[in-house]
Amino acid sequence: MKVSPTPLIFGCAGLSLSDEERDFFQKSQPLGFILFKRNVQDKAQVMALVEALKATVNHVNPPILIDQEGGRVVRLKPPHWQEYAPVHMKDGESIEEAKARIHHLYTSIAKDLREVGITVNCAPMLDLDVLGADPIMGDRTFSTDPTIVSILGAVAIQAMQEQGIIPVMKHIPGHGAALCDSHKELPLVTLSRAELEAHFAPFKENINCPWAMTAHIVYIALDPDHCATQSSLVIHDIIREELGFKGVLVSDDIGMSALSGSFAERTRKSLEAGCDVVLHCSGILEEMIDVMRGV
Repeated sequence: MKVSPTPLIFGCAGLSLSDEERDFFQKSQPLGFILFKRNVQDKAQVMALVEALKATVNHVNPPILIDQEGGRVVRLKPPHWQEYAPVHMKDGESIEEAKARIHHLYTSIAKDLREVGITVNCAPMLDLDVLGADPIMGDRTFSTDPTIVSILGAVAIQAMQEQGIIPVMKHIPGHGAALCDSHKELPLVTLSRAELEAHFAPFKENINCPWAMTAHIVYIALDPDHCATQSSLVIHDIIREELGFKGVLVSDDIGMSALSGSFAERTRKSLEAGCDVVLHCSGILEEMIDVMRGV
């Protein structure tokens, strides 16, 4: 009997799989895997790790994810990979110049990923650059202008898809207005429903992107009691219905401090709210075992 993959994406601890990790992945059958700097040494090593991860599961072509945005968020770095500048639109740059630059950048990134067997890139960021917001976004974003973000986001998505890489637009429905870093604490966004429209716009304009990643943010005007990742109101009413997203909705990393409770509780709440897949990144085996209890 064919066993369906569990709706989870896991990290691993190091440059190669331990026997304990291999055994756990064979038993848990996660949908896919994500790589981080700790998993990267050189091209041959990454290729070997990707093949080892894929060999632990029974389903064909499990997605292999990475965050390779350009700028300060990259996992594949020199000297084995080229250095990529931030994506943010430059002063004095025309929209046509920016489109050409972003297309070249994400084409090059996609080729780097494809070469080592990575199939999904957690990019582009369609969050707005908001004055006074937490600097976690900043030059990771394309612009302060939602129209420019929409246009350059579409270019990035197209460039990756042309090279066979699946893009993941993030952080839906918009992380830009957060006044703190969701890696460290839970942001509360107090913008009105009308003010949130500008943050929704780039996602709505790129709604055919195959994957999207949720924001660990409470939007007071949408659901004051739950962050978007764990809010059926935000996922069903906003992301699915109003914005019209029909693709794969993956949570942001449930190991981030914005979320509370056990890993089993975080997993269960995210799936029950409507996430298709839960992302757990730390590679800590004890945490992953608890994540499985929430499926």
